[in-house]
Amino acid sequence: MLSICSSNPLRALVACCIAVLLTACGSAPMRTPETSTTTPAPTDVRSEAATEHGSEVAIYALDMIGTGYRFGGKNPDAGFDCSGMVSYIFNRAAGLKLTGSAADMARQGRKIDKANLRPGDLVFFNTLNRPFSHVGIYIGDGRFVHAPSGNGKVHISRMDNPYFAPRFEMARAYFN
Repeated sequence: MLSICSSNPLRALVACCIAVLLTACGSAPMRTPETSTTTPAPTDVRSEAATEHGSEVAIYALDMIGTGYRFGGKNPDAGFDCSGMVSYIFNRAAGLKLTGSAADMARQGRKIDKANLRPGDLVFFNTLNRPFSHVGIYIGDGRFVHAPSGNGKVHISRMDNPYFAPRFEMARAYFN
């Protein structure tokens, strides 16, 4: 090797690179335990624009915290119910018209895995012994903004909250 290095430095560099590559290729692959039966959650690839719209929705939702609850309410002056809040925020923050009840909204958008939640996605719960009877806007870090009738104001709750965790039904994305 010394004679290769002294006679042609480029040739020596190429030989060293090949040696390093062959060494790397010869290493044993890492193995995962064979007892693992979990499959990884599918990846959710969304455009930069989708991420931006979702972030805008989440930020707008945070601005609504403290707004009063009102059944059938569709604006911050009158108060919100859960679907009215979502409809208002999506329209104002992203120009997307989502209308109807929480169950109506659950039929729109694209179903996503809970592991792939991003800010601006909607999370649906069965809170009235009816499928998709409550909806909130996911804001990240396992939290969502919603307008529950219980405490009378828009606020943040956690997905792992003992009340909401067992009632979670589905998540939907509305931006691609």
